Amino acid sequence: MTFELSCVVAERDVEVAFQVASGETVAVLGPNGSGKSTALGVAAGLVAADSGRVVLDGRVLTDVGAERPGVRVPPHDRRMALLGQEALLFPHLDALENVAFGPRSAGSGRSAGRRTAQQWLDEVGVGELSRRRPSQLSGGQAQRVAVARALAAEPALLLLDEPMAALDVAVLPALRQTLRRVLTGRSAVLVTHDPLDALLIADRVVVLSQGRVVEQGRATEVLSRPRSPFAARLAGLNLVAGVWRGGCVETAEGLRVMGQVEGGPIAAGEAAIATFRPTAVAVYRDRVEGSPRNELTVTVTELEPLADLIRVHAGLLHADVTVQAAAELDLAAGQLVRFVVKATEVSVYPRS
Repeated sequence: MTFELSCVVAERDVEVAFQVASGETVAVLGPNGSGKSTALGVAAGLVAADSGRVVLDGRVLTDVGAERPGVRVPPHDRRMALLGQEALLFPHLDALENVAFGPRSAGSGRSAGRRTAQQWLDEVGVGELSRRRPSQLSGGQAQRVAVARALAAEPALLLLDEPMAALDVAVLPALRQTLRRVLTGRSAVLVTHDPLDALLIADRVVVLSQGRVVEQGRATEVLSRPRSPFAARLAGLNLVAGVWRGGCVETAEGLRVMGQVEGGPIAAGEAAIATFRPTAVAVYRDRVEGSPRNELTVTVTELEPLADLIRVHAGLLHADVTVQAAAELDLAAGQLVRFVVKATEVSVYPRS
């Protein structure tokens, strides 16, 4: 195991643990305030944990607790590189010298450092911009230089804290492809809000909610069978969590959802999840009879235009209807309606 993190930061109500294998990129997903950046700060030595351990390639970087004397290796001695939303390049140095800073700090001579820097600038696709200063670079170009600077330092672990969040949407696809290429075979932790980052860049994802790890696994698995409301929203799915009782997923609020059980039988009383797509939901004002279907009485909280559809929000549940249907139903926030979805459109699986 290349990297191991377990920490408690009481002031921020964060208690997380996860690992990164050698050559693996792990994406850490979660809503604002879920503890993503706190966990990254503990890993980098920039946030003090009340208890926990940080281990990289067998070397203990942080080891603190009530009964331990405490180990806190300073940030500069951790063999990690941290890249955030802003490139934070040295404004008085051109791109080449910015990237050469890491190798030269590690003992390389000026010529060797510049050769390494040029190689990395070429690798991230901005080799021809080596003599430009940060003020002469676009946001996307500057972030590529920052990626090159981080990698030129040859870190054992690369920490990326939403590196694309501040960039124009037009430059994101190219930068994603660059990161996917240069991170192949490298150990990295990528904090992001975007499911595309997880799908295209990461080998595995860890989902945080309210300072805790709520699910983890391969990106395709987590997004196809989410076990948390956040992951379900990323995947564009409705999620109903409860217990398996009487052939339904039953929630504490009394909702009952039937569906197709996947992955083997579920024991009575076992925690279970039902998921279904908003496009599978029909909206009615009155009760509907017919084939086995779920009828959920909900209150409309918001109407959101989506191209040629209207997304009807009802708390954590959503339905996509045509503009004509929304007009005929005279939908409005605060209105009591029925979400109806066929049991054949619902996937049910164990929560654990």
